[in-house]
Amino acid sequence: MEKRGKGDRTRQKRVRVTTGDRLFTVVVYGLVLLITACCVYPIYYTIIASVSDATALYGGKVTFLPSGFHLDAYREVFSNRQIWRSYALTIFYTVGGTLVNMVLTVPTAYALSRKRMFGRGFLTAVFLVTMYFGGGLIPTYMLFKNLHLVNTPWIMLVCGGLSVYNVVLTRTYFQTSIPDGLYEAARIDGANEFLIFARIMLPLAKPILAVITLYYAVGHWSSWFSAMIYISNTELHPLQLVLRRILIQNESAVMNMGEITSQTLADSLRRKMELTQVMKFALVLISSAPMLVVYPFVQKYFIKGVMVGALKE
Repeated sequence: MEKRGKGDRTRQKRVRVTTGDRLFTVVVYGLVLLITACCVYPIYYTIIASVSDATALYGGKVTFLPSGFHLDAYREVFSNRQIWRSYALTIFYTVGGTLVNMVLTVPTAYALSRKRMFGRGFLTAVFLVTMYFGGGLIPTYMLFKNLHLVNTPWIMLVCGGLSVYNVVLTRTYFQTSIPDGLYEAARIDGANEFLIFARIMLPLAKPILAVITLYYAVGHWSSWFSAMIYISNTELHPLQLVLRRILIQNESAVMNMGEITSQTLADSLRRKMELTQVMKFALVLISSAPMLVVYPFVQKYFIKGVMVGALKE
């Protein structure tokens, strides 16, 4: 075999970088930095706004740096009993609702992924129809009312208990990412469907389980419309609905300021309104913190699961 000289090896290691390559790299890095800034700045602004002076924030003087350093908004939040109750209820709704979602979604997706299941195609079509057609708000309200779920905390757990999109996503993972040979080998060894599902399929489906768990958890954490429709008792409202009420009260205060004749009362109301603006950012930061903390721990599985069906070996 012919030996290559040192000069040949050196020429092989050299990679010619053209001006176009450098320009392309600069453009790509610039776009990445721009997109990163667009994603990071809202979080950064929320943080600095929540600790800034209320008057400066209300006057639009806070842009890139905080104006002063005040924790009045956090003191108001931590001293508000309703906010603490709604925060605890939101955690309960998120954990309990996500658990109900997973119990309904994962076994359904596994059953629909099995080729031996009788009527699998018909049931899949029935599920898909519900993605495009629904009974409407009034029939749904009447159904929940007849089930005695209206104005109870349980409505937040069972409402939207199953997402057909997540079922399809999980079913696709079971079909494409887990070899059928494992299933057949377990059947030969005498394992039944429940044992195969619990001991083989669930441990191998961690990526997709992390993805749909995150989808469901974020949905429950951000949910407010269902509570507004089905729950009239303010003691059972989640955090997002309390935030909405604060914003509406703030807008009402602005509209009614022109009717106030007392200067002292007007100044007091204006100060309260300015503090409410700061509280809004403090509440947004507090309400977003759990999701920001949890996401890094499931990011590894999220990236794997979100690519389901994208590549085939």
